[in-house]
Amino acid sequence: MSAATDHNIWPGLVYRDPFAARQWLTRLGFEPGVLVDGDTPGAVRHSEMRWPEGGRVMLSSAGGDLPSAPGAGNVYVVVTDPDAVYARARELGAVFLRELKDEEYGSRGFTIADAEGNAWSFGTYAG
Repeated sequence: MSAATDHNIWPGLVYRDPFAARQWLTRLGFEPGVLVDGDTPGAVRHSEMRWPEGGRVMLSSAGGDLPSAPGAGNVYVVVTDPDAVYARARELGAVFLRELKDEEYGSRGFTIADAEGNAWSFGTYAG
Protein backbone atom coordinates (compact mmCIF):
# COMPACT_ATOMS: atom_id res chain seq x y z
CA MET A 1 0.00 0.00 0.00
CA SER A 2 1.37 3.42 -0.97
CA ALA A 3 1.55 6.47 1.27
CA ALA A 4 -0.44 8.62 -1.18
CA THR A 5 -2.73 11.37 0.02
CA ASP A 6 -6.38 11.46 -0.99
CA HIS A 7 -6.71 15.00 -2.33
CA ASN A 8 -6.25 14.40 -6.04
CA ILE A 9 -9.60 12.88 -6.96
CA TRP A 10 -12.32 15.42 -7.63
CA PRO A 11 -15.77 14.01 -8.35
CA GLY A 12 -17.79 15.86 -10.95
CA LEU A 13 -21.56 16.28 -10.86
CA VAL A 14 -23.92 17.80 -13.40
CA TYR A 15 -26.90 19.92 -12.42
CA ARG A 16 -29.92 21.46 -14.07
CA ASP A 17 -29.22 24.49 -11.84
CA PRO A 18 -25.52 24.53 -10.89
CA PHE A 19 -25.77 28.03 -9.42
CA ALA A 20 -28.33 26.84 -6.87
CA ALA A 21 -26.12 23.82 -6.12
CA ARG A 22 -23.11 26.10 -5.51
CA GLN A 23 -25.17 28.28 -3.17
CA TRP A 24 -26.45 25.24 -1.24
CA LEU A 25 -22.94 23.77 -0.91
CA THR A 26 -21.62 27.14 0.30
CA ARG A 27 -24.26 27.18 3.03
CA LEU A 28 -23.17 23.65 4.03
CA GLY A 29 -19.57 24.83 4.47
CA PHE A 30 -17.92 24.45 1.06
CA GLU A 31 -15.94 27.39 -0.32
CA PRO A 32 -16.63 28.61 -3.87
CA GLY A 33 -13.77 28.13 -6.31
CA VAL A 34 -13.38 28.54 -10.05
CA LEU A 35 -16.51 29.33 -12.07
CA VAL A 36 -16.46 29.20 -15.88
CA ASP A 37 -19.68 30.23 -17.60
CA GLY A 38 -21.12 28.03 -20.33
CA ASP A 39 -22.02 28.96 -23.88
CA THR A 40 -25.62 29.87 -23.02
CA PRO A 41 -26.98 32.21 -20.33
CA GLY A 42 -27.22 30.47 -16.96
CA ALA A 43 -25.02 27.56 -18.01
CA VAL A 44 -21.83 26.52 -16.25
CA ARG A 45 -19.06 24.85 -18.22
CA HIS A 46 -16.94 24.16 -15.13
CA SER A 47 -16.92 25.13 -11.47
CA GLU A 48 -15.20 23.96 -8.32
CA MET A 49 -16.23 23.91 -4.68
CA ARG A 50 -13.51 23.44 -2.03
CA TRP A 51 -14.02 21.60 1.23
CA PRO A 52 -12.06 23.49 3.97
CA GLU A 53 -10.51 20.25 5.28
CA GLY A 54 -9.26 19.26 1.82
CA GLY A 55 -10.67 18.10 -1.47
CA ARG A 56 -12.92 19.56 -4.11
CA VAL A 57 -15.97 18.71 -6.15
CA MET A 58 -16.61 19.95 -9.68
CA LEU A 59 -20.03 21.09 -10.85
CA SER A 60 -21.32 21.84 -14.33
CA SER A 61 -24.57 22.22 -16.22
CA ALA A 62 -26.36 19.18 -17.56
CA GLY A 63 -26.05 18.61 -21.29
CA GLY A 64 -22.32 19.07 -21.59
CA ASP A 65 -19.89 16.71 -23.26
CA LEU A 66 -19.58 14.32 -20.28
CA PRO A 67 -21.89 11.28 -20.07
CA SER A 68 -23.71 11.83 -16.80
CA ALA A 69 -27.18 12.78 -15.61
CA PRO A 70 -28.36 15.18 -12.92
CA GLY A 71 -29.17 13.47 -9.65
CA ALA A 72 -27.08 10.38 -10.32
CA GLY A 73 -24.12 11.20 -8.07
CA ASN A 74 -22.98 10.07 -4.63
CA VAL A 75 -20.16 11.96 -2.88
CA TYR A 76 -18.45 11.17 0.42
CA VAL A 77 -16.81 14.06 2.31
CA VAL A 78 -14.40 13.39 5.18
CA VAL A 79 -15.09 15.77 8.07
CA THR A 80 -13.54 16.30 11.48
CA ASP A 81 -16.79 17.46 13.09
CA PRO A 82 -19.80 15.74 11.48
CA ASP A 83 -22.09 17.07 14.21
CA ALA A 84 -21.42 20.67 13.10
CA VAL A 85 -22.08 19.85 9.43
CA TYR A 86 -25.20 17.92 10.47
CA ALA A 87 -26.47 20.97 12.35
CA ARG A 88 -25.92 23.17 9.25
CA ALA A 89 -27.75 20.63 7.09
CA ARG A 90 -30.67 20.58 9.57
CA GLU A 91 -30.81 24.40 9.48
CA LEU A 92 -30.97 24.26 5.67
CA GLY A 93 -33.89 21.84 5.80
CA ALA A 94 -31.90 19.13 3.99
CA VAL A 95 -33.54 15.85 3.08
CA PHE A 96 -31.84 13.18 5.20
CA LEU A 97 -31.24 9.81 3.59
CA ARG A 98 -29.35 8.53 6.64
CA GLU A 99 -29.41 10.22 10.04
CA LEU A 100 -26.26 11.04 12.01
CA LYS A 101 -24.96 7.92 13.71
CA ASP A 102 -21.88 6.04 14.84
CA GLU A 103 -20.99 3.14 12.55
CA GLU A 104 -19.57 -0.22 13.63
CA TYR A 105 -16.42 0.48 11.59
CA GLY A 106 -15.60 3.59 13.65
CA SER A 107 -17.03 6.40 11.55
CA ARG A 108 -19.62 8.96 12.58
CA GLY A 109 -21.68 10.48 9.82
CA PHE A 110 -24.87 11.01 7.85
CA THR A 111 -26.18 11.32 4.29
CA ILE A 112 -28.38 14.00 2.72
CA ALA A 113 -29.79 14.61 -0.75
CA ASP A 114 -29.33 17.84 -2.65
CA ALA A 115 -32.19 19.49 -4.56
CA GLU A 116 -31.48 17.39 -7.66
CA GLY A 117 -31.18 14.04 -5.89
CA ASN A 118 -27.42 13.58 -5.53
CA ALA A 119 -26.45 11.90 -2.25
CA TRP A 120 -23.89 13.69 -0.06
CA SER A 121 -22.40 11.67 2.81
CA PHE A 122 -20.35 13.37 5.51
CA GLY A 123 -18.35 11.28 7.96
CA THR A 124 -15.16 10.83 9.92
CA TYR A 125 -14.00 7.71 8.08
CA ALA A 126 -10.88 8.64 6.08
CA GLY A 127 -9.76 5.24 4.96
